[in-house]
Amino acid sequence: MHIQQWVDHLMNIYGDKKLAETIVNDLQKRLASYVIPNKKQQNLDQHDAVLITYGDSINKEREYPLKTLYEFLEHHVGDAISTVHILPFFPYSSDDGFSVIDYLQVNPQLGSWEDIKKIASHYSLMVDAVVNHASRESQWFAKYLNCEKPYDQFFITCDPKADYHTVTRPRALPLLTKYKTVQGDKYVWTTFSEDQIDLNYRCPELLERIIEIILTYTSKGARFIRLDAIGFIWKNLETNCINQKQAHEIIKLIHLILQDYAPGTMLISETNVPEKDNLSYFGSGDEANMVYQFPLPPLVMHTFLTGDSTKLTAWAKRLPKLKQNTTFFNFLSSHDGIGLRPIEGILSKTEQDYLVATTLENGGNVSYKDNGNGTQSPYELNINYQDALTHTGESDETRISKFCAAETILLSLQGLPAIYIHSLLGSRNDYKGRDVSGITRRINREKLSLNQLEQELTHDTNRKKIFDALIHLLKIRQCHTAFSPASSQNILSINSQVFALERHLKDEKVLVVVNVTDNQIELKGKRYLGIDLLSDTKATGRITLKPFQASWILTKTKELI
Repeated sequence: MHIQQWVDHLMNIYGDKKLAETIVNDLQKRLASYVIPNKKQQNLDQHDAVLITYGDSINKEREYPLKTLYEFLEHHVGDAISTVHILPFFPYSSDDGFSVIDYLQVNPQLGSWEDIKKIASHYSLMVDAVVNHASRESQWFAKYLNCEKPYDQFFITCDPKADYHTVTRPRALPLLTKYKTVQGDKYVWTTFSEDQIDLNYRCPELLERIIEIILTYTSKGARFIRLDAIGFIWKNLETNCINQKQAHEIIKLIHLILQDYAPGTMLISETNVPEKDNLSYFGSGDEANMVYQFPLPPLVMHTFLTGDSTKLTAWAKRLPKLKQNTTFFNFLSSHDGIGLRPIEGILSKTEQDYLVATTLENGGNVSYKDNGNGTQSPYELNINYQDALTHTGESDETRISKFCAAETILLSLQGLPAIYIHSLLGSRNDYKGRDVSGITRRINREKLSLNQLEQELTHDTNRKKIFDALIHLLKIRQCHTAFSPASSQNILSINSQVFALERHLKDEKVLVVVNVTDNQIELKGKRYLGIDLLSDTKATGRITLKPFQASWILTKTKELI
């Protein structure tokens, strides 16, 4: 047990040694039943890849969606994916699950904990800890409104006359929301919406409850805990109220507690912020085991829209060397949109404006953040990723080839790759879902019928072509240790028409070359000697890449040496 270190982190949070020791005693009592003995750390390797999905992304009549999800995974995905990230599956009131009413219950419309455990028995499970805020319909907030202790301290009561102009705003919505309590009107802090009431981590009881909730998830089978919007959890007025030192200390504390009570559990920080701040959540290897690679989606989008890999290559070359037991959580598409804050300082304003214009041209939407000075800036692009990469008038073949090339980059980079369900299934913009709901993010959150999906996966459709291609890539990747997160990565500057890198672990080296243009490219040299894993042909020192074609050239193995 790291008890003294718990005390140290709590001292750094609250500044009171006696209080820190009291919290530690309380936590030990709360968590005594959660110890998982003799569970060993499982290192990530080339077999690991994540599927991100809602519990009800795929539906079947008269069946709970979690059962349907398991059926689809079992019959169609198999072991091509090692981990399933089921987005918040709790009772909720808004934001498609991210306004949680009850952290400890499964939404009865989705299924039960038994359904979750069944999935967790066949796949590693990632669970969302949506712990920056709770629903206004939660029991916690009802008791806050009733001024019951300790719940009267669980949320942040605010002075509406105070100065909040320095606060980072991810939404162009009011920061404070007025609610009627038994003691009169009170204003509470609402970073994301009036239905998502920020939790008050200055209250030790609240912190203890959250830690117990996270341990409950591990007891239900979670191997990965995703810390949603974790950078916002601590507020210090007269600062930007994001990425505060106390937020980092809380993550360090959770990291240690998981080591003590649920060894092998990995933390993923979700912080959609500029890159330097995002990477800070690795700490010294004592915070998040993984951080979201937020610059990747907009940079890959820029690369394929411009046919120029220069910015992507330069960024990838600057990535820091990873500390032990840490890696990147790589993704291109998710339930959210394509964030623009992470590319501040990487792409120019003109280049960012081009992404915005292309998104609008391709049927998407743009959400904005409040800058605190009366102005707004583009914050997120809401569009299906396949459509995000498209130019008007491109053929289906070109669009599919471009999209698969982008996914090949994702699966090639150092880190744990995560594929969104609508990327795996080759979905397009869901205009109906967006327009009927009025929620722009639903353009990429379509609910699919299992029967129709299975029909489309057996015919020559956009879905089948992309699904088969990505499953094929995933299975090839699993066979080669060079794609383990532990392998080294060397980004190459060949020319602006290709994105290239080498992955190397022990006796195996793979050269990755991706044509990011609609031109045919010929490359020659000693580095192109080996076996092209994607075409299953011998590379003899000269390769020809068709538009948006990729090669994984096995250049060094025991067999070739």
